[in-house]
Amino acid sequence: MTESSAAAVMIAAAFLAALSQVLLKKSANRRRNTFIEEFINPWVLSGYALLGLTMGLNILAYQHLSYKIGPILTSSSYVFVTLFSRMIFGERLGAKKLLGAALIVAGIVISHGY
Repeated sequence: MTESSAAAVMIAAAFLAALSQVLLKKSANRRRNTFIEEFINPWVLSGYALLGLTMGLNILAYQHLSYKIGPILTSSSYVFVTLFSRMIFGERLGAKKLLGAALIVAGIVISHGY
């Protein structure tokens, strides 16, 4: 695996981590009949399965990627969460959220040049 493909795997893992957060939030927004159903339902189990997959992908990517680049690429998950919160939950994106997402993307682009 090349460093570029490892970076792509790391960004894909960040995307999946953001998606898992969406699944967990969807579960949290639903009322359940029992305490057990709060934690054992398709939304939660899928969210945790994606988190496990994310962990595996990160381990794979770190075998071929510099340790100083990994956290920078992982920060893209904040951008994905911001986009998902708008698209799926209809949350409002204020100027601060948009500026924060833009700064994260700019940081990723700048760091990729080094």
